[in-house]
Amino acid sequence: MRPGVVSLFCGIGGLDLGFEDEGFEVVWANDLSPLAGASYALNFGRAPVVGDLNAMALDAIPRADVVIGGPPCQAFSLVGQRRPDDARGCLVFRFVDVVAHVRPRAFVMENVPGMAASRVAGERLPEHLAARFEELGYRVAKMSLDATSFFVPQRRRRLFLIGVRGGDPVAPEPARFLDRLGVRGAARSRPVSAREALADLGAPVARGERAAYGAAAPSAYARLLRDPERATVSLHVSPRMSATDRALVAHIPPGGNYRDVPDAIATGRIKRFKETGGRTTTYGRLHPDRPSYTINTYFRRPNVGCNFHYEEPRLITPREAMRFQSLPDRFEIPEGGPQDARNALIGNAVPPLLARAIAGALRESLERGRARAPSPLASAPDTKR
Repeated sequence: MRPGVVSLFCGIGGLDLGFEDEGFEVVWANDLSPLAGASYALNFGRAPVVGDLNAMALDAIPRADVVIGGPPCQAFSLVGQRRPDDARGCLVFRFVDVVAHVRPRAFVMENVPGMAASRVAGERLPEHLAARFEELGYRVAKMSLDATSFFVPQRRRRLFLIGVRGGDPVAPEPARFLDRLGVRGAARSRPVSAREALADLGAPVARGERAAYGAAAPSAYARLLRDPERATVSLHVSPRMSATDRALVAHIPPGGNYRDVPDAIATGRIKRFKETGGRTTTYGRLHPDRPSYTINTYFRRPNVGCNFHYEEPRLITPREAMRFQSLPDRFEIPEGGPQDARNALIGNAVPPLLARAIAGALRESLERGRARAPSPLASAPDTKR
């Protein structure tokens, strides 16, 4: 019997896919976004519960062996007034409530590294959360993991809090994970590059059309993501660019950024950036032999990330962003919705390969009996709140 998983803030399902690929079964999933719900149903063949987790009765959530999720750490104001910087307003605390109710054998919470800068009563938020989980009987490890270590072509570092009842959390080992994926030779010695991630995709097409794969042979990474059932992909859509952005990209070489833009055509904002420094990825152009920088939710804009294609004078497409996220080519997002909502689903996803590495380490821990507590399905205390 596969271990059951409750997935909170499931989004497009990157974390869920990684766990299912490692033999877990997602028995219940939730997200606030209707577009996330429609996309999840399209890709997994089952619909999540769409709605505000804070407004749901905990009794509606079933028992399971594992609880996973990446709660957005932002203030909310359902009751009373909250300051925007009030850490008590973070949905991370609802995640704690669910763990207290479900009493899983283990949990995985994902968030951005900046979560560590938040404080609760003078204590850093991760340490505060870890103490809360430890009071519930979990041994907790804080892991900062870089996606490039797990065959993801993207410099994406994320913080994970992983807790186990009756055992110790185990960090995923990159070498063992690459063994399981069957990665051999030179591909093991360096991160997956932007060219390896994208070169086999054909030319972008108009919105609503499907793009054919290109003539380039797929890399080992691309072969993992390609859909063997189809010769075309969705969402490989030609991005819109302003005349200013088209002029700028002509002067930015692969691996370059705003500093390469001549002052004669630089915008006032770029000139200010040049004066103040920093902002490495602003107006950045991908380097073909390196992984991308972190894919954010605004990848259709050049001024908030390294979003220019390494070879063509254009921004990356949603499908190319999904490739950098290790979201498989068979994953779809319904057409016709707002572009920003679609891109948020992509940019906020946990890369499935990174999720799979974490799930594999957790599965081995549970199978070896490091978590010796009985399944919550068999004997769970009443923790209604």
